[in-house]
Amino acid sequence: MDKKLMSKKKPAFPITKQLSNYLTEHSRNIKIPIFYDDLLRFQGAIEIYDEDGNDTLWVSTYYAEHERQEIDLRLKQMYTILHADGSDSILPFLNIDTIDFCTFGNSKPFRVKVRNILNDNYIYLYVKIADASRIYGLELEHLLSPNLINFLVHENTLIEEHISGIPGDAFITDQLEKCSLQDKTAIVKEFVKFNERSFTRLLGDMRSYNYVIVLTHDFDRIQYRIRAIDFDQQSFEGNPKVYKPQFLKENNVLVKMTSEILKEESIEQYKKEERSLLAKRASSDIDRLNKLLNCMRHDKISTPEKVQELKTGLLELTGDVNFKKSNNMGDILNTALDFIIRNYKNINPYIIR
Repeated sequence: MDKKLMSKKKPAFPITKQLSNYLTEHSRNIKIPIFYDDLLRFQGAIEIYDEDGNDTLWVSTYYAEHERQEIDLRLKQMYTILHADGSDSILPFLNIDTIDFCTFGNSKPFRVKVRNILNDNYIYLYVKIADASRIYGLELEHLLSPNLINFLVHENTLIEEHISGIPGDAFITDQLEKCSLQDKTAIVKEFVKFNERSFTRLLGDMRSYNYVIVLTHDFDRIQYRIRAIDFDQQSFEGNPKVYKPQFLKENNVLVKMTSEILKEESIEQYKKEERSLLAKRASSDIDRLNKLLNCMRHDKISTPEKVQELKTGLLELTGDVNFKKSNNMGDILNTALDFIIRNYKNINPYIIR
């Protein structure tokens, strides 16, 4: 990727009182039994390698015995809050198999493997430092994408459920060339729509390892969907290209395949489809979306220089003079979404005005 596109490191931004109140209103901000700092008390760690012997940048942690028992109990309780009714009734049937720590990236997450001892089914959850940018990204994904997101926040801790799928970089390397032409056509169609969705809602840095490919087997085909799994770069960078996956070199294979398979008319059609779907989603829960955007407009999640660069770039791309009035990233995103919704209502005769 062009190093000029993105900053070397994005800082974490604190959660404002207004955002905290929003999260509380929508049952995202509740008391939890464990905090990120609790998991930092590990005594040592062992590097984790993949099946080919490559360093995964994750390490498997271990704790003093008396601390591990307490941490395991709290993590089980956390699981029941996130995925069940929060009661202790299922705790005897749960086991914490591993607690892994990632040494790469901004969020430095812990990955916790929770296993049901009755049937050996397991699920992962992630414990991270709460960052306002990421929380806005998660909530916008929940409201504006086809995917529902389950997460909880309390003070400095963020708990996220695992998003299942094949990592994009692994899929591109290991499986893409084995796909039939029909499957490749479906994949590049989804990439066009994912590209448009990321840009419209200003989610940046969608390199291939920051999204997953989800395969759903239908009766006569496989359906493909691309899902973002990293939301740190929500509305932070100033270069508009950061918000379009097509400009990130890690996606070059998909970009090339798109140009080879799809005609320009088809690409434009899929872009319009995604903008229409996004406008429908935004309109379906407009009160909640407006409350979230109002939090962003009163928050600082970027620098003045990046805000100026982005609003100027989007003004040039869209010709919408409302970008000139933007004072922060919340204003810019509000204008971008308003631009989409306004145009959608103008062209769709079935929208009630």
